[in-house]
Amino acid sequence: MGLTTDPAPPGPAHRRQEGASPHRKAAESGGEGGPAALRVVPVRHYARWAAAAAILVLTTQFVHGLVTNPVWEWHVFRAYFLSDTIVEAVGVTLQLTAYATVLGFALGTVLAFMRLSRSPVLRTVAWSYIWIFRSIPMIVQLVFWFNLGALYRELGVGIPFGPVFWSVGTNSLIGTMGAALIGLTLHQAAYAAEIVRGGVLSVDHGQLEAAAALGIPRPRQLRRIVLPQAMRAILPTAGNEIIGLLKGTSVVYVMAIGELFYQVQVIYGRNGRVIPLLLVATAWYVLLTTVLSIAQYYVERRFARGADRTPPPTPLQRARRLAGHLFRPPPTTTRNGAAVRHIPDPRSPSTTLDRGAVRPGPPDDQWNRPVPPGRPTPGENR
Repeated sequence: MGLTTDPAPPGPAHRRQEGASPHRKAAESGGEGGPAALRVVPVRHYARWAAAAAILVLTTQFVHGLVTNPVWEWHVFRAYFLSDTIVEAVGVTLQLTAYATVLGFALGTVLAFMRLSRSPVLRTVAWSYIWIFRSIPMIVQLVFWFNLGALYRELGVGIPFGPVFWSVGTNSLIGTMGAALIGLTLHQAAYAAEIVRGGVLSVDHGQLEAAAALGIPRPRQLRRIVLPQAMRAILPTAGNEIIGLLKGTSVVYVMAIGELFYQVQVIYGRNGRVIPLLLVATAWYVLLTTVLSIAQYYVERRFARGADRTPPPTPLQRARRLAGHLFRPPPTTTRNGAAVRHIPDPRSPSTTLDRGAVRPGPPDDQWNRPVPPGRPTPGENR
């Protein structure tokens, strides 16, 4: 007697199979077309396309306004951009930036190592300095140093709480330019100290332990081992600070120093051409910032040689490579009296293109090797 069982009810897999599309059934069954019958639909990024279109429209409108709006007064911009007054003001701006950068980072480095010192007195003094000068706005510091003569009539050298051997008037010793440099330097040193301290802390402590085990003196450890490695972490933030300091020199206009922004204000105060003169200052700041950014890029690239042994090509190298590919003719050689153009196949480095036919061949450098007498040339039938 045979045993029979009822057919199993259709499960989830059977229901999925029944509801599958004809293309999927054909692909799974290996029928007509197979996997090639499936239609590949690329992903459509509608939000990305909409954002790109909106940005292009806004950029086009902005450029159109720059060209067509008469309020920009481009003839006034051209007349003042390279004028003697503006160029001298740019020189004063660069002078303030250079002096404040060198002195600020020198003092900031000292403060950074004071914060890393084991002496509680040095750590407290450095921390207090950084706390105070980061808390006070730069313009307040500049005005304070400009009015230092009202607080101290004279500055002298002598015994503390005792007789003074030499003194001089404060306003005679610290002029307007000196007060601006003091304010910019002390303000920058507070930020530079934290930048340098962060870079030093990024170096593995095992480097110092190994140097100490070799008997290297402490100052030489910092100069030859710690600082070269810390520069990779210091440079990006330091570059931003220098660029910020370049733009921050515009604050010294409150002290009537003839830097770029102050001179622009003086000129448009006389002729009333506010917009084109502000555009002159903007263009100069953008130009100087671009130069500093390029310098920062190459300095960072130099100090990254120890960590990145194969750095990416610079923009100039990419441009030269692109120009070489576009304008350099492909190499040609002569074989059996006919010119042969060698174009490497990306799939095989030993493939050459000979009069339109692709066939295996020796590398390009073999065609330029001298052939001994009596031997056939590479690729020639023996």
